[in-house]
Amino acid sequence: MATISEKLFTSTTKEKTAVPKNKITVVGVGQVGMACAISILQKDLADELALVDILEDKLKGEMMDLQHASLFLKTPTIVADKDYSVTKNSRIVVITGGVRQQEGESRLNLVQRNVNVFKFIVPQVVKYSPDATLIVVSNPVDIMTYVTWKLSGLPQNRIVGSGTNLDSARFRYLISQKLGISTSSCHGYVLGEHGDSSVPVWSGVQVGGVSLQSLNPNIGTDQDKEDWKDVHKQVVDSAYEVIKLKGYTNWAIGLSVADLSESITKNLSRIHPVSTMVKNFYGITDEVFLSLPCVLNGQGVAQVVNQKLTDEEVAKLKKSADTLLAIQKDLKDL
Repeated sequence: MATISEKLFTSTTKEKTAVPKNKITVVGVGQVGMACAISILQKDLADELALVDILEDKLKGEMMDLQHASLFLKTPTIVADKDYSVTKNSRIVVITGGVRQQEGESRLNLVQRNVNVFKFIVPQVVKYSPDATLIVVSNPVDIMTYVTWKLSGLPQNRIVGSGTNLDSARFRYLISQKLGISTSSCHGYVLGEHGDSSVPVWSGVQVGGVSLQSLNPNIGTDQDKEDWKDVHKQVVDSAYEVIKLKGYTNWAIGLSVADLSESITKNLSRIHPVSTMVKNFYGITDEVFLSLPCVLNGQGVAQVVNQKLTDEEVAKLKKSADTLLAIQKDLKDL
């Protein structure tokens, strides 16, 4: 006897579903992973979303919760499993897995614990999606991006660290608040490490095409009577402050990752400050990943912008690289 489905439809092909073209996987369904997932879903970036974690009950619960919202979404397939085969044919894999940063803990203290986690995650991801672009979010993100590159064997253009995309967004927001205008009308970058040694590029900050340094040559320095230096201090302290208040950060980084994913899936060639290999840039001679302004498109990191920096900014960038290199040298089993 024919089923309702057989009576309702006439098949024109043996295959009911096609291979997804814009499948996105999120590894880790903690606060950050789910913020990434919901932000990606709300931007309609994926034709399939896969979730992976070792916590089976939470994983299934998060999957079901999202599946129940199918009516309100334009992502037809949402799947989850602790087995990485569920990630097969991903175009983008967002890696948020690892141990959480604790209150008062520096990002760099997380490193070896997360390296051990990545030694399992990364080979599994590459096994099932060898053509994917990997977006690394887990902290300390610059070192974990380097670790991912080493473990994956993938070309460096397909390894993208979320880097200072969020730091720069915080920077632009705080500048906008000081000036009383929209964040989108304030342009400027925080480069280097996503963390304490990040570098605010005051020489490149513009509002309406006007360089703020041309209006205040001392901007961001100790001689600055307007105390713009405090804006960068707030950028550095903001994650610690949010963690102190609510226990973790998630919404802003989730939206930031969706922003990066959009540039890749839609081949937009937008410029983002993301963590990439910086060897041979600004006199850096070691294999370190730091954030520089990068053109992101379907290839991943297609180009790096040769931004003109002051001597002081270059010196700070090198110091940022040295900070990370000192940690990398102590990593085990890479």
